Amino acid sequence: MVVLRDGMCPGLTEHLVVALRAAEITTVEDLVSTDTEDLAQKCSVSYKALLALRRVLLAQHTAFPVSGDNLYEDLMSSTAIISTGNSSLDKLLDSGLYTGELTELAGGPGSGKTQVCFGVTLNISYQLKQRVIYIDSTGGLSASRLLQILQIKNCKMEEQMEALQRIQIYRVFDIFSLLDCLQNLRSTGLQQASMGGGSVKAVIVDSVSAVISPILGGKHNEGMSMIMHVAAVLKTIAKDFNVAVLVTNTVTRDCNGNLKAGLGQSWSHVPRTRVILQRLESPGSSLRTATLAKSSRQPCHLKETFDLLCWGQSEDRLFVSGKRKLENASRC
Repeated sequence: MVVLRDGMCPGLTEHLVVALRAAEITTVEDLVSTDTEDLAQKCSVSYKALLALRRVLLAQHTAFPVSGDNLYEDLMSSTAIISTGNSSLDKLLDSGLYTGELTELAGGPGSGKTQVCFGVTLNISYQLKQRVIYIDSTGGLSASRLLQILQIKNCKMEEQMEALQRIQIYRVFDIFSLLDCLQNLRSTGLQQASMGGGSVKAVIVDSVSAVISPILGGKHNEGMSMIMHVAAVLKTIAKDFNVAVLVTNTVTRDCNGNLKAGLGQSWSHVPRTRVILQRLESPGSSLRTATLAKSSRQPCHLKETFDLLCWGQSEDRLFVSGKRKLENASRC
């Protein structure tokens, strides 16, 4: 509830605020739900002035209805699909990463989560000429590895440097610094990162489990609320700034021995799409399997095999989602 205070709108003076509080009217809800004529008599103020104040506050704080058709058209015009740079993953994700949504890569050590994040980052920065926010919480980000992947593409040195300059990196090592970083991006960071050419199209967090897991259980009773806080901010960033959010997570096993994403039941509802990565049993193999564990567009348990060393074989693109993809969406 919004508390009435001096200067929050024209006509609401300090004297009037004091008079309203004396009549036990302290919030906007109190003011608009109370009979205006009776309140004018109690506060000894002009009925017309109080009525005008009520109208202004209603205009400022009332949620106006929006039709589902308008929301659908807004979604059609704003949603973009960003290629990961890998044809197998794009196929699994129904063409790529969707802006305005949170996608999760879950897997054990060596499953290729960070490598996939590298590939996605460079495909956006080099091929699409757009900017990426990369939040590294494990210390696994290597500039030399990014450069090595770029060199495989046989691009010029100037193009390599320009691609690297489009990647903005933040290093965080606990839940508090992650939240500070996300709040900064939400307030001013994303606008500043978009200056100088190209807009931010993806925010990558590798990994959320590295900073969240230490506060779960034990003496950290606030752990669950902080998880939901992180989830809320990530979703807000995705929707408000129309960017694709990609996060990585660990895996555990359920009672049947099957792999599932970590961080518990509450977090399981956060990602719109979840992919579980696994390394094939062949020693030293760069092949990985990706299994779709959660999706609103594709049947679950679809599986694709891809090579971590062969990034960038798909058609590089950034395009607006078509009506077919939204109308044919199916939930698991």
